[in-house]
Amino acid sequence: MNAFEVKRKFISLTQLVATLMFCALLHAQDYPSKPIKFVVPFASGSGSDQAARTYAQTITQLYTIPVIVEPKPGGNGFIAVQSVAKAAPDGYTVLYTTNTTHAANEHLFKNLPYDPVKDFTPVALVSMGHMSLVVNVNSKYKTLEDLAQEAKRRPGELNFGSGSSSSRVASEMFKQLAKLDIKSIPYKSNPMSITDLMGGQIDFMFTDAATGVPQIQSNKLRALAVSGQKRLASLPTIPTMEEAGIKGYDMSYWNAVYLPAGTPSVIVNKLNEMLVKASTSSAVQNYLSFTSGEAALSSPEGLAQFQASESARWGKVIRQAGIEPE
Repeated sequence: MNAFEVKRKFISLTQLVATLMFCALLHAQDYPSKPIKFVVPFASGSGSDQAARTYAQTITQLYTIPVIVEPKPGGNGFIAVQSVAKAAPDGYTVLYTTNTTHAANEHLFKNLPYDPVKDFTPVALVSMGHMSLVVNVNSKYKTLEDLAQEAKRRPGELNFGSGSSSSRVASEMFKQLAKLDIKSIPYKSNPMSITDLMGGQIDFMFTDAATGVPQIQSNKLRALAVSGQKRLASLPTIPTMEEAGIKGYDMSYWNAVYLPAGTPSVIVNKLNEMLVKASTSSAVQNYLSFTSGEAALSSPEGLAQFQASESARWGKVIRQAGIEPE
């Protein structure tokens, strides 16, 4: 092949790449033009699932584009996260997730099957919230002190359930600060853990407000304390962990939205705009009010910075709680 033929083929290849890029840009500018799927790494009924459905329904109404929520629980979030990481970067497969998959897991597992930074494009931080420590409504534990004292009397006999990293680390932090010997029972998602708690199979758990508040208000669970620095508006009579005697305790969780790595910026920015608009709706505001959550909308760049700082924070919390990576 002579120099002229090489040059001609190079020009043809360049033109092809330019044409494909132009077509991709045109396609991106039409976004969204078909149904969008929100993938959630936890079971139906979980806090993340409820929040995702609230945003999905609102976006559907605002933009007349169907938004479907698909829970994919299990594997510590690995199943859902990997499915999105491998999806086409066209904006139609979205990860609606939490600090579990994008800040905590990298410190809890030695061999993470995905990269929480390189495999995803940040879109927006959505909300933040706190958890409540709950027991069976018929439990003999009326206060956090009751539970702690029983755990001290029976080292290694009490247990807690957890269906997310937030739930597990919240319990481990309680265990560490109160100097207790309590067993961990893992679940695929918090609703499954709650079912066993109500059935008497486990002694206590930390759950997000969206999952726990309805059960507490319907007298199916008893809340002993909440994990933040202030009481939840939806549970005003329940003390914080610090008020209940665990000094220095503070634990929160957050929800955020990601797309596969390589998603065009025009799509990322459009989805961010859709989420910001949805956050002002009465449906989303009512949901956040009921669950005592806080809207925390950010830019894509803001989420990337927040994720980096949260990864460092969760790593420190996990090490201080004495949790060894699996």
